[in-house]
Amino acid sequence: MKDLNYYLNLNYEIKIRKLTDEEGGGWFAEIPLLPGCISNGETPGEAVSNINDAKRCWVETCLELGRSIPEPLNDDFSGQLRIRMPKSLHKALSEKAKMENVSLNQYINYQLARGVGYPLETQK
Repeated sequence: MKDLNYYLNLNYEIKIRKLTDEEGGGWFAEIPLLPGCISNGETPGEAVSNINDAKRCWVETCLELGRSIPEPLNDDFSGQLRIRMPKSLHKALSEKAKMENVSLNQYINYQLARGVGYPLETQK
């Protein structure tokens, strides 16, 4: 069973930003994957320390209430995946790649990158 220590040892992304004077100054920290898990501090280090305390409280509350707790993605990505698709799509992609004079792999890579807004290298 996954307990408090399990979740506290997961590598959650922490976002931190400087607060404006209008916001009261200091630093703001959040764990985007845990909705509402936010904190602040006078220094970046204090904000991170406080967000870790907030994470503990957030996880404890979810465990007590029986709510699911999102987990960060495993960052062991090989850059390879296997995907099944309809034969007609496979054919269409192959034809487009041939028209562009690139490999099917390059063409699919390019289209996927475009689809998620990944920065594309421009041709010189």
